[in-house]
Amino acid sequence: MFISNNLSTFIFSADNSLVLKKLLFLLFIIALCPFSGYCQDIPHYEKIVKTTNDKSLKLAALDSLLLRTFSTNPESFIKYSLDYISLAQEMDSIEWAAKKAMNLQYPLTNYANDPLNAITIINSVLARKYKIKDSSLLGGLYIKRGKANTKVDFKKAIEDYNLALENFSAKDSLYIADAYLFRGQAYSQLGKFVLAGEDYTKAYTIYEAKKEYNYMVFAQEGIINMFSMNGFYEKAKKEREALIEKMKALGLNSFLPNEYYNQALDYKKMGERDLEYKSLLLAEKLFVKNESEESIFIGIHSRLIEYYCEHNQIIEAKKHLDLIENLDFDLSGNPSAELNYMGGKAKYLQSTGKQDEALALAKEKLAIAKKLGLEDEIMSSYSFLSEIYYDIGDFKKSVEYNQASTAIKDSIYNRSTANALAYYQTLYETEKKEKELVEKTSNITLLEKDNESFKKAMLFGGIAILLGFGLILLYRNQRHLKSNKILQEKFSQELLVSQEGERKRISKDLHDGVGQQLLVIKNKLMASGDEDTKKMVDHTIEEVRTISRDLHPFQLQELGITKAIEYTINLIDENTTLFISAEIDNIDNIFSKEDEVNIYRIIQESLSNILKHANAEAGKVSVKKFTNNILISIRDNGVGFDFSEKYQDVKSLGLKTLLERTKFLKGQMKVTSKKDTGTVLEFQFPL
Repeated sequence: MFISNNLSTFIFSADNSLVLKKLLFLLFIIALCPFSGYCQDIPHYEKIVKTTNDKSLKLAALDSLLLRTFSTNPESFIKYSLDYISLAQEMDSIEWAAKKAMNLQYPLTNYANDPLNAITIINSVLARKYKIKDSSLLGGLYIKRGKANTKVDFKKAIEDYNLALENFSAKDSLYIADAYLFRGQAYSQLGKFVLAGEDYTKAYTIYEAKKEYNYMVFAQEGIINMFSMNGFYEKAKKEREALIEKMKALGLNSFLPNEYYNQALDYKKMGERDLEYKSLLLAEKLFVKNESEESIFIGIHSRLIEYYCEHNQIIEAKKHLDLIENLDFDLSGNPSAELNYMGGKAKYLQSTGKQDEALALAKEKLAIAKKLGLEDEIMSSYSFLSEIYYDIGDFKKSVEYNQASTAIKDSIYNRSTANALAYYQTLYETEKKEKELVEKTSNITLLEKDNESFKKAMLFGGIAILLGFGLILLYRNQRHLKSNKILQEKFSQELLVSQEGERKRISKDLHDGVGQQLLVIKNKLMASGDEDTKKMVDHTIEEVRTISRDLHPFQLQELGITKAIEYTINLIDENTTLFISAEIDNIDNIFSKEDEVNIYRIIQESLSNILKHANAEAGKVSVKKFTNNILISIRDNGVGFDFSEKYQDVKSLGLKTLLERTKFLKGQMKVTSKKDTGTVLEFQFPL
């Protein structure tokens, strides 16, 4: 499988029989090493490489050097691999070269940070791919090139995974699963979550069928990471808890520390530091040396160091730092572990007053993070440097680093918002929603057969009255606009008041009239014992209540303006494909009840316009309270529009209504939008 980076065995072809015999003999001798005096050290094989003219012996010696440097000396391993591949190609032994090119990809890409060279090496082998008869080897080359391309261009990586799938045969099912897994990761990075979810599911299914439970975990982890990276922490938590239970059932205990560690990272992002701490303790408790990844050990204890330092528990922090530093583990080639360690130690140094040492280590961590292009680590490094500079009294640099951290945070947020999981959520919940829709439609149809004239007249008649009245009033408003601006403004304000009054009246009629009559029907059905029809009536009653609530925001009276806004945003987020976030300051008891209604309507109508027209995946609502004013910002990443064209469009009543409500509040409205770049609506109201 291509998830592993262990050295692979030779693939021999028939046209290399003489070389084959020599190599087999030498490999046989090497195999006897544990039991004989034939074992030799690195200088011995280096001497053979330098002195022999026999290419096959030289190739075998290089292979021995690769075996001895693979896990101990990445730099030497890379050098010997390049020599081996070059010589194998010179000998026209393309399958041998292919194997070593595959093994070379990981250290070149991750240790040397040179993915372009890895791609070049693999391309040199693929130039003679007609020599490669093994489908798993040919497909494997494309997978490895794809892994290197993930550091360069995710679209090219996806193309490579497609080629891998084309070249694998039916016998390569596990390798096919690898291709799906890696392609899913690439799709996820590009924000194509439906496609990513499909690939993760395909990989999961194959791994499970083949009882490759370790790799099955990787596939499920991919889905969880999609939720996590886009801020869907509750969904990530639910999926991760389910995965943990499955791990326990399958005896995959070595994976548990990693899961709890990732859970802790999510809790930290959520600001749930106590839950983060509990998850870290679980990860620490379950970690078993030689079974769990030591890099996770470093991550766990580094985070615990930070937690204890933040809570002024320096003695505890020192214990965990000692555990890391006493660990016999080479950090080279493992940037994640190295950065975690440096972050934990720097935090400890800062907490113990060693600011200069902390500063130097933090700068070193930043340099490595920048070299590797790890945005999260760059952001955290900037933030930590800002803290240190503040501690030493260099406020100018503190501000600079804080601004740099904020800029990256905003960039990450904007990207995650733009790549929101709207599409994946749609895929994830489609079956459930479709089932509910079919059931609901069936119920309404059956109910209409029993109460057709009554229900239609009352339910749809009320809606028609509302729409008709609104359209008439708005049409009159347009006529007045043309005649007299001053009169228009006065009329518009009166219109808004009367419109809200009419909405309230119709809402009350629906609630007290239609709703009550439906309750009468329900009670009669209960008396008759007709449970099925009763359920249909219940559904219809809920529909009437929903319409009534939409017509008049009763939540304003019940919750206040701040909670009413939050309620509306959450309702849209949970019941539509639009991923929407919010930052809402408390603005209760600032405006009159009439003004609160208009502010609520501005936000409600703006969001409605996004849902209807923007074709957006994500949006954000911000309500900020300042000394002299309230600033409301509503943005989306949709198709955008030309404001001047849109405003002049007679059909575009939404923008005109927003402007009139803004004037009613003596505020200002600003629209920033271009086609295909999204839209920002900003409203400023004086206090």
